[in-house]
Amino acid sequence: MGERARQALPSVLSVLLALVLCWIAIAMTRDVDTATRAYLQMFWGGVGNWPAFLDGGPVSALTRPLGEAAMKAALLTLTGLSVAVAFKVGLFNIGAQGQMILGALAAAVVGAQLNVPAVLHIPAALAAAALAGGTWSGIAAALRIRRGVHEVISTIMLNWVAVSLVDNWLVIGPLKAVAQGQQSSITGTAEILSSAQLPRLLGDLSRLNLGFPLALAAAVGVDLWLKRLRVGFETRAVGLGPEAARTAGVPVAWRTGQAMVLAGAMAGLAGAVLVLGTEGRYPGTLGAPYGFDGIAIALIGNNNPLGLTVAALVFGVLRAGGTRMQLLGVHKSFPELIQGLALLFVAGRLIWLAVLRRRTRPSVAPAAPVVEVPRA
Repeated sequence: MGERARQALPSVLSVLLALVLCWIAIAMTRDVDTATRAYLQMFWGGVGNWPAFLDGGPVSALTRPLGEAAMKAALLTLTGLSVAVAFKVGLFNIGAQGQMILGALAAAVVGAQLNVPAVLHIPAALAAAALAGGTWSGIAAALRIRRGVHEVISTIMLNWVAVSLVDNWLVIGPLKAVAQGQQSSITGTAEILSSAQLPRLLGDLSRLNLGFPLALAAAVGVDLWLKRLRVGFETRAVGLGPEAARTAGVPVAWRTGQAMVLAGAMAGLAGAVLVLGTEGRYPGTLGAPYGFDGIAIALIGNNNPLGLTVAALVFGVLRAGGTRMQLLGVHKSFPELIQGLALLFVAGRLIWLAVLRRRTRPSVAPAAPVVEVPRA
């Protein structure tokens, strides 16, 4: 078994075990038939209702579910990258949710207020979101580097500052949208202009938009940055041993700050994809905590940019189809339960590796008996 496969197997087995246990939970509380049909509904809601399509149904039976799954996977990929990049320098970024909120707000403001062609408007909104998210994470990086404040504490606190600042003041105060012709306000910020909307790749057949290939490109870019560039090598060296890296001449503080700012920029881009791709404005609240979900995605993906992308695709499918489970009276939150259990099992990675090592260890042939030759 190759080293990459051996490292990926614990995550794969953890997800499969979580799926099995959740199926058993439904079967025990309902019945086996309901559990099986609920899982089928969940998968069809994420990868497309292939039986209906093959039976003569419209192509939208495939494109709509796939589009929903891809958009959720895009958000999970970007927030997962936010956590994984910080991990590479030994930092635990718990603040992806707050960084995503700031990025979403920046994208909403630029998308609504800047009036330029789409070829400039979309990059400007994305850049503003990345800058906002990176600036917010940069505060935690500065506190860690300059004052030794642990990033877990500072990023958690910054999450609540972001929620209070944006959701409890800016969105309902200075930046609230006002309906034209009357003074009554509407929920969230003003609608973004059409030139800022991420184009849909399949038109009206699906909500799949440019955000999905953007997230894939970000994952590939981060992977190349870490493995092919000197800066990425130095970043990984800092995470493996800061003192050894400093002795080798690596600017530890500078690389730590760079990684944390990049992590925030990834989360900010997730906020931009949400606003520019699906919401069309900054809503009253962002709803699903994709920033916190990114922690699970990064750990299940073994903090590897490509590995966490695969994990995001899997859970994007499950979460997109989770609402269809309600058709059978099963709560739609089961995909989140599967994700949580998978994360719990991944935490026992050393146990998985020990089991796999025991099963793949080559058998040792018994030593030949030593024959003593009598001396004269």
